[in-house]
Amino acid sequence: MTRIPFVDLKRQYAPIMNEILEKTGMTISSCRFIGGEELDAFCRELAHWWGTSGAVGVSSGTLGLYAALKVFGVGPGHEVITTAHTAIPTSEAVTMTGARVVFCDIDPETYVIDPDKITSLINSRTRAIIPVHLYGHPADMDRIMDIARRYDLFVIEDCAQSQGAKYLDGKAGSIGHAGVLSFFPSKNLGCIGDGGAVTAASSDILENIRMFCNHGRREKYDHQFEGTNTRLDNVKAAMLRTALPHLDRWNEMRQMAARWYRERLEGLSEIILPRSDKKCTHVYHLFVIQARDREVLSAKLKEQGVQTGLHYPCSLNLLPAYRYLDKGPGSFPVAEKVCSRVLSLPMFPGITEDEVDVVCSTLKKIYA
Repeated sequence: MTRIPFVDLKRQYAPIMNEILEKTGMTISSCRFIGGEELDAFCRELAHWWGTSGAVGVSSGTLGLYAALKVFGVGPGHEVITTAHTAIPTSEAVTMTGARVVFCDIDPETYVIDPDKITSLINSRTRAIIPVHLYGHPADMDRIMDIARRYDLFVIEDCAQSQGAKYLDGKAGSIGHAGVLSFFPSKNLGCIGDGGAVTAASSDILENIRMFCNHGRREKYDHQFEGTNTRLDNVKAAMLRTALPHLDRWNEMRQMAARWYRERLEGLSEIILPRSDKKCTHVYHLFVIQARDREVLSAKLKEQGVQTGLHYPCSLNLLPAYRYLDKGPGSFPVAEKVCSRVLSLPMFPGITEDEVDVVCSTLKKIYA
C-alpha cells in the first residue's frame, strides 16, 4: 500500500538541510541567542520580500496579533470583529487584551470573512477588524479597508496561513494597518518551533510594536512603556533566513499540486473543491474540500494509506471556550455548515504528481 503523508517536512527541507544546519550551528556557536545579526538580517530581508517598510520578529503569530492590538490601543471596553471560521489563536489574541471578540460569518465559496456581514456588527465599542487569510486565500481587502475608513477602525491582517498570497498586486499582510505572520513549523514558511513576524503601515506603529515586544524599550533599561517579552530568537531567525529565498518556489509547488487536484477531481459531485477569487493569488497552505460524510471519508482514506487533516471541525462560536458569548448553533450558519464538512487533503512542497494521483483515485474509488 502506498502511504501518502498529510505533510512531509523532512522532504521539504532535505535539499537545504545542510545549509540550515550550518547557519543555525554557527549561530549557536556564537552564543548570541537573543537578538543579533541573523535576526536583524532576516527582518530586513523579510520586509523586502513582503513589500513593506519593515518587519519585527516575534515569538509566535498569536503574540504578534496581541502586540499589534495592544499598540493600536485595544483593551477593556473595546470590541474586535473577526471570522468565526479560523483557529482559536486569532480570537485568543483579542481576549488577551481584555477586549471582547465579535465573530462574523464567512463567504461560502472562499471561506474568509464576509464583508457584507461586517457592518451590522459595528458599534461605538468596535476598535478593529482582523480578517484571516484562511488556507492561503486572502480576504476581500478592498471592501474591508473601505469599511474601516468609514468607521475609523484598525485592520490587522492574520496571515498565518498566507505567506506569499496576493490580493491584486499587494501581498497579504501589506494592505491593512498591520499584518502578522506565523512561522509554526508546518506553515508555508516555518521555523524550529514557534515564531512569527509583524509589519505595519506606519513606521511609528512598527517601532512601537518592536518596543512592545521587547519590554517597551529601545535600549537596555530605556523603558518608554510596559511591554512584554515577545521576541523571535536568533537561532530561529537563522533558519528562517535560510529558508526565505525558497518560499516562492515552495508556493509554486503548492499551486501546482492544487492544479493536479483540480484536474483530477473536477466533476466528482460528492465533494466541493476550493475556489479562488479572481482578485487573489492563493498559496494553498491547505487544500480543503467539502464532503457531507467527512468523518467516514477521512477514515476510509486512512485505511488506504492517505492521511488527511481537519481545519477546523467547528466554528469558534461553538467551542466551550466561547459559551459565554451566547452564540449557539445557527448564529453563523455558513461557517457552521462549512466547518462540519471540510477535510484537508495532503499538501506540501515536494508532493509528487503520482501521490496526488493516488489520493484522487482513492477518493473516486471510495465514492464509486
